[in-house]
Amino acid sequence: MAVTSSGTAQAAEPAQEPIVITPGEPRYDDMTSGYNQRWIGDPEQIRVIRSTAEAVTAVQELVDTGKRFSVRSGGGCFENFVYNPEIEAVLDLSTLDEVAYDKKRRAFSVQPGAILLNVYDTLLHRWGVTLPGGLCYSVGMGGHACGGGYGLMSRQFGLVVDHLYAVEVVVVDAGGRARAVVATAEPDDPYHDLWWAHTGGGGGNFGVVTRYWFRTPGASGDDPRTLLPQPPSHVLLNVTAIPWTAVDEADFVRLLRNYIDWLGAHSAPGTPETGLSSLFGLNQLAAGALTLITQVDATVAGAEDILADYLAAIGEGTAEGVRAALVAAPTKATWGQATRYISTSNYAAPAVRVKAKSAYLKGNFTTGQAQTIHRYLTRTDYSNPGASLIIFPYGGQISTVASDATAIPQRDSVVKMQYQAWWTDPAQDDTHLDWVRGMYKEVYAATGGVPVPDGTWDGCYINYADADLADPAHNASGVPWSTFYYKENYPRLQRVKARWDPRNLFRHVLSVEPSTSQ
Repeated sequence: MAVTSSGTAQAAEPAQEPIVITPGEPRYDDMTSGYNQRWIGDPEQIRVIRSTAEAVTAVQELVDTGKRFSVRSGGGCFENFVYNPEIEAVLDLSTLDEVAYDKKRRAFSVQPGAILLNVYDTLLHRWGVTLPGGLCYSVGMGGHACGGGYGLMSRQFGLVVDHLYAVEVVVVDAGGRARAVVATAEPDDPYHDLWWAHTGGGGGNFGVVTRYWFRTPGASGDDPRTLLPQPPSHVLLNVTAIPWTAVDEADFVRLLRNYIDWLGAHSAPGTPETGLSSLFGLNQLAAGALTLITQVDATVAGAEDILADYLAAIGEGTAEGVRAALVAAPTKATWGQATRYISTSNYAAPAVRVKAKSAYLKGNFTTGQAQTIHRYLTRTDYSNPGASLIIFPYGGQISTVASDATAIPQRDSVVKMQYQAWWTDPAQDDTHLDWVRGMYKEVYAATGGVPVPDGTWDGCYINYADADLADPAHNASGVPWSTFYYKENYPRLQRVKARWDPRNLFRHVLSVEPSTSQ
């Protein structure tokens, strides 16, 4: 792949016979659905993309024939962005999965089909570096990165997009011509706005991403071992199960509020405590227990004391049975071992059918909100071990970036969270959807059933896409869906959309609307 001085990518790959999969082929069914089996597609064709050149050719042919198309990398989208009745063709990027070092750009090249665990393993084993990305091993980098990219290392190293140096995108101009361009973080790059849009603007909005390049801002020299964060050699891993039989409503409220209070008090960038991260699984009663998985950088001075202080603070004021479960008994493991363990735990297991919602929190739940969550989790008329509210720590290095420096604006939250339910039987869709929607609506009852950005809440995470935000039946706040994801950054995203996708070819239920004025 050669790149001209203008940033236009010129394909040098030899032509290959295109791979086009149509209905009736044995592999068709496997390639017309993703992580969420609620959305099954029936496109006329699936184009398996093996290079940027193939992506340009495929997009051009689909534009010329007027076919509505979508793009899939890892298939992890919660909503029907890729698979819906309007889609006539799917561009499948799952085999476009190279992870390499680009000497010319002094950056790591990662293609969109590369799944996260393979990215971590390759970066670690070949160069001793990492990206602070997500927990679910099977998520593809294509959608993960351009939606922001969060993981257990983010308190230490920021979001994935904080390390994005460049992106290669197949775009279509007003005349219908497809081409590949490379947009970089360089301020004088004429395509800089397209780079910025991919620092949290979400997938399926501007074009087909065929490659990312990652390098930490300010990194100098040409030794790849110094150009991205180096993960700790070892971590302390603590896995705690707090049985529901030991937790009453008062204990639950204290646990939840204590957890968030500790994180809020220990989120200053560069402090040893930002080497601690976790996921707190507030699981529905049928699961039997609440689950707290905590990882601490073992190379930080006083790591064991930090973990012990954190666990003691979470249990403060709760019953003896709760505190007994929160005793520090960590396992010391290499960072790679811990990452593989957490990534392949039940939290990353493939769901058959799923509904998810999200929120960022800058303060803490009120007692009433915590009681509402407890009531939904312990309802006896609803039983689902796959239903939960999962809370993730925020802050630390994430908060050092200005809210408009990247397209993802949420930079001063204490935690972010995912409300979710997994199930298998399509006949039970309404039951599980009602549970998730009901809890969310009641928690945010004071603001129209949604986490309107204000002094306490800060909207939602586009990688946990929730089409309900665009539906007045579920969002009674009067605040448009775009504000929850992008806040004041949305008008700029609209201008980027108008410039780079003037025909609005890349669209879905939560896609950026092009600006009508430049």
